[in-house]
Amino acid sequence: MRWHKRLLLSGLAGAVAMAASACAGGQVRGAASPPPSTGETAATQPAPQPAASNDDTFVYAPNLDVVTDWDPATSYSNEIVAMSNIYEGLTRYNSETRKPEPRLATEWSSAAEGKEWTFKLRQGVKFHTGAPLDAEAAKKAIERTIKQNSGAAYIWGAVDTIEAPDASTLKFTLKYATPLDVVASSGYAAYIYDTEAVDQVKDGKTDAGTGPYTIDSWQKGKETELTLKAFEDYWGGWKPDQYKKVAFRVTPEITTAWQLLKQGEVNFVQRLNPQLFEQASDTEGVQVTRTPSFQNLLVLFNTAGGATKDVRVRQALQLAIDYDGLLAALKGSGVKASGLVPEGLVGHVANLEAKQDLNRAQELLASAGYGADNEELKLTLTYAQGDEDQKLLVTLLTSALQRLNVTLQAKPMTWNAQWDQGKGKGQDIFVMYWYPDYPDAYSWFLNVFRSKDKPELNLSYLKNAEIDAAIDELPKLTATDLFAAETSYENLTKKIMQEQAAVAVPYVQTYQRALTADVQGYADNPAYPNVVFFYDLKRAS
Repeated sequence: MRWHKRLLLSGLAGAVAMAASACAGGQVRGAASPPPSTGETAATQPAPQPAASNDDTFVYAPNLDVVTDWDPATSYSNEIVAMSNIYEGLTRYNSETRKPEPRLATEWSSAAEGKEWTFKLRQGVKFHTGAPLDAEAAKKAIERTIKQNSGAAYIWGAVDTIEAPDASTLKFTLKYATPLDVVASSGYAAYIYDTEAVDQVKDGKTDAGTGPYTIDSWQKGKETELTLKAFEDYWGGWKPDQYKKVAFRVTPEITTAWQLLKQGEVNFVQRLNPQLFEQASDTEGVQVTRTPSFQNLLVLFNTAGGATKDVRVRQALQLAIDYDGLLAALKGSGVKASGLVPEGLVGHVANLEAKQDLNRAQELLASAGYGADNEELKLTLTYAQGDEDQKLLVTLLTSALQRLNVTLQAKPMTWNAQWDQGKGKGQDIFVMYWYPDYPDAYSWFLNVFRSKDKPELNLSYLKNAEIDAAIDELPKLTATDLFAAETSYENLTKKIMQEQAAVAVPYVQTYQRALTADVQGYADNPAYPNVVFFYDLKRAS
């Protein structure tokens, strides 16, 4: 509910231009017969075909835990990759066309100046439980997600009522104008699932989705954590050359992942450092892609306790980061950030790039009682295990802070462990990536910087009533007054980054992927970070 139609025409134009120019593009391939690129007419789909000859397993090599939450209503972390292949929403966003495409809905229309939306559902769809999908089932799923009020459930905040006037029609009445077709394409909280079975999914032994794949096995903590298998009754049908098996092989060390890729033991590595990416580009049997993204790196400072409770210390830490040196070392795998929101989204603030200034950092530390002529300051930092880019940031920051008599005690951790420590306010600096739930800026502000009594993803622990009130107004402003929304985003960005110094944003990622050369059909979609839609792939004969 954060979009306005004008955003589709203006705010996304820059983002889509970037995606269109990338090597991998951002095209979303449809099912066996691609659905139309707008929601105006229903797509004609083939009848499901029996599974055939491709018995190969597509192996994805993430560096962190695959699943933290199996509930499709509350899931809000790494499992977006698996969940996007098990569950489906009404629509899916296409980063090239700048439009949502049909998924479980085949067509849709809006009325009452964007306050009423009607979706027509695809016929013949089955949940993995065997139950048929109809409008009443879809209604119950969305209503349950709203009631759970967790994860990204806020995306449905504009919804007043949902009706199912017949088995194939879903009607929404909204509190304020919102392009609900875009909302329904979210990578989180937009899934349609069988509410009759959803209470049984939490142990990862079963699922309640409609997607092309279903759970085969889940072994938390194992190297091959998750395997998926084809859902034989998938509405899109199956062709012989599609991958019917998928495995997630957790490989924390990027060099190990690269060796496994070269040996053909894994098919996809989601991130390579510059040296390995260059090597992969010249390696027989390997293909690479490079795509601009909406994913940036956040360095969050603890505003609630310890030495970083002093804003002068936080400002000094911002100034200690070697932004230019980091970008040079990344060698094309990132671009310098300006403000909190990446370029191409409404909420991006130009001319707000940060620069290293160790002299000013020293002055700020001295005024706070730290620095060269005072007792050593020790700070703790946590970051993602196996992420070479984050490790590079930590290495450069550690070196810079040593010159200021500050010792950085940095610890690489799995995401679950890091997040658990963060929710307990157990570090001075928390490093993590952020990306929008769908192409919009609101999630950065609502999830990461709005006050919460119990920390979740607001891991700077910022509490500011004025900032909270402004964040709460963003959805309505975006829907009714784009200029006012832009102004509010800019003011909030400056309050959070400059006045409160709650975060530093060193760079926006450029996705650099590597795949085995025999994989065909892969296209990066920045609206779904790190997601591979396995159904779209086939193995070259």
